[in-house]
Amino acid sequence: MKNADESPDITLTVERGLEVLRAFHADRAPLSNAELVRRTGLPKATVSRLTTTLIRIGFLRRAGGGRQFELGAGALGIGHAYLEVNPVTRLVNPFLQELADKLNVCVALAVAHHLDMLYIACGISTKIATLRTGVGSSIPMGSTAAGRAYLSGLPPMERRARMGAIIEGSGENAKLVQRSMEVAFDDLAESGVCVCVGEYQRNAFGIALPLRLGRSGTLMALSCGAVELQPDVAKIRRRFMPALKAAAQTLTELLDDVDCTP
Repeated sequence: MKNADESPDITLTVERGLEVLRAFHADRAPLSNAELVRRTGLPKATVSRLTTTLIRIGFLRRAGGGRQFELGAGALGIGHAYLEVNPVTRLVNPFLQELADKLNVCVALAVAHHLDMLYIACGISTKIATLRTGVGSSIPMGSTAAGRAYLSGLPPMERRARMGAIIEGSGENAKLVQRSMEVAFDDLAESGVCVCVGEYQRNAFGIALPLRLGRSGTLMALSCGAVELQPDVAKIRRRFMPALKAAAQTLTELLDDVDCTP
């Protein structure tokens, strides 16, 4: 007779519960059941059942006692514990903060999470107007410099698979999204960086490059960006490309003997 902990139904329930928790991004905005259905792709009845369970065990709570949900202490506790023991975050954050203050931008190191990029280390200058970012923030892979840099570093077969999924989910913008990614790959092949302006947020720019870090050679993206009026691509490239490449070399050396597996 099979033990309960070997049941595929239990495994599926755990996976779906985690998908609901992952739907909460770092902007801390509360979500309704309808929004959770949209973000996870799970059936409405399944999401309703999972949110009830997650509230009961302390991983979700009702925002202001209403019909929307936000992360509870259980989920936040796991996240904080992870950040405390994660060697990449601990080692890299001070360096990125110093660089962000020097350049007056947000500087971030990101890994892939499905079709998003997740910030695992981040420094933000106090002098800039920028996206609401920080460790734990997620940004779309297909429409950001960090995401396109990451895609460029993948083996060809995996890159095509991820691009296909991104394009499929882009609806009427599919051709534009595909072309933008291809332009970024050409840019990276020629200069080592790619630049993205105004696609993720109006007047926001990002410049990024791929790098492999640690003993395992984990693929990540290093990016910097901010929000400014009428960002100029040529000026962005001249101002930030040398610093970004130098930072990539520093991070490679800093994390050379560290386990960087996400």
